[in-house]
Amino acid sequence: MLHKVLVANRGEIAVRIVRACQELDIQAVVAYSQADRDSLAVRLADEAVCIGPSAPSRSYLNPSTLITAAMITGCDSIHPGYGFLSENPYFAEICTECKLTFIGPSAEVIRLMGDKSMARRTMKKAGLPVIPGSDGTLQNIDEAYEIAREIDYPVLLKAVAGGGGRGMRVVQDESELARAFPTARAEAEAAFGQGDLYMERYLTGMRHVEIQVLADAHGNAIHLGERDCSIQRRHQKIIEEGPSPAVSPELREQMGKAAMHAVNVLNYVNAGTIECLLAPDGQFYFMEMNTRIQVEHPVTEMIADMDLVKWQLRIAGNERLTVRQKDVRIRGHAIECRINAEDPSRDFLPSAGDIEFFLPPGGLGVRVDSHLYSGYTPPGMYDSLLAKIITWGEDRTEALTRMRRALSECIITGVTTTMPFQLALMSEPAFQRGEIDLSFLPRIIDHQRS
Repeated sequence: MLHKVLVANRGEIAVRIVRACQELDIQAVVAYSQADRDSLAVRLADEAVCIGPSAPSRSYLNPSTLITAAMITGCDSIHPGYGFLSENPYFAEICTECKLTFIGPSAEVIRLMGDKSMARRTMKKAGLPVIPGSDGTLQNIDEAYEIAREIDYPVLLKAVAGGGGRGMRVVQDESELARAFPTARAEAEAAFGQGDLYMERYLTGMRHVEIQVLADAHGNAIHLGERDCSIQRRHQKIIEEGPSPAVSPELREQMGKAAMHAVNVLNYVNAGTIECLLAPDGQFYFMEMNTRIQVEHPVTEMIADMDLVKWQLRIAGNERLTVRQKDVRIRGHAIECRINAEDPSRDFLPSAGDIEFFLPPGGLGVRVDSHLYSGYTPPGMYDSLLAKIITWGEDRTEALTRMRRALSECIITGVTTTMPFQLALMSEPAFQRGEIDLSFLPRIIDHQRS
């Protein structure tokens, strides 16, 4: 078992990890930048250590600083959370070399799945369905033209090292490709340090559905059903739910078996997510694998009644999974709203300021994951996520009703948030019927602007 964990992250996920450690009687050391000195994670941790200035490149994205912080505080392991260095194979490798347990999969697997083109080839070879597209990295624009003509427009240019929609461009026809190709490359280079791209056929009417997996180092693996993350703006998730309204028990079993096959092919260990696109006819396509805990992991925790972060820690401590696939029971329905400090009326412009007052919602079936407290000033140089409100119900209708109540009940003053926008979405007839896809939110936003 692990004894002392360095929490190499910030915000709500740092708080989440600290709480999981403390419930397992593991000491939690929070690594914080100067901007996060007054954060809730620092206040709750057993120990805290400053790792540098506010700029992420000099703190949360600095491997040597984090390794040093772990060693001087006597940690035996590092939990990277999500974002920052959580999917950085170099960081995972250094942890191993320094005799620190990296709470996640091996550096080799992170590297393989982090290269989206290589991940696609690996899963295709393993027999998982993939979207028609290039077999590897596009060498130049001439090759892009050739493949686009072969698979037909519209196509999607994607960064090989991509994530969060950066380095991604939809190309409707050949006349757009000459402009989109260098733009996507430049954006990918700026965001990820490399401008390599690959191409896929751009499919419409698709849902974003992902399968949560857990695997230990002893050959035991399970999947915990799916989450539907189709409510996205510029490829950023805003609302997630599980189970998906579009997935039948038969399709869930089929997707789960495919996810387990991927885990076995990769010899995957720890928590991970197989992300897919789901077509209206029930055909699904492998998209990518996230080799970390997801922001939306509470959705699965609520419907599967399992603490994923605790299991990350246990698996990293070489414990065996005590749950088998036959024991997994998906019960009820859960919905998560990401509450961001953004102004929807101003094209989701970030909103800065002091949290004058924070009153989280409560009651049966309501969970709030947040790092906020009244009087706290969220640093403006990091992401805008303030809280996650998760509601559970015996069915989707009850979960929706509770979410409307929770959003109405929650009070955050001092900054503008996305809560009123999300509350309005809860009353959209199509959303209430579960008739959503990746184009749903852009259509709503365009309608509001017109």
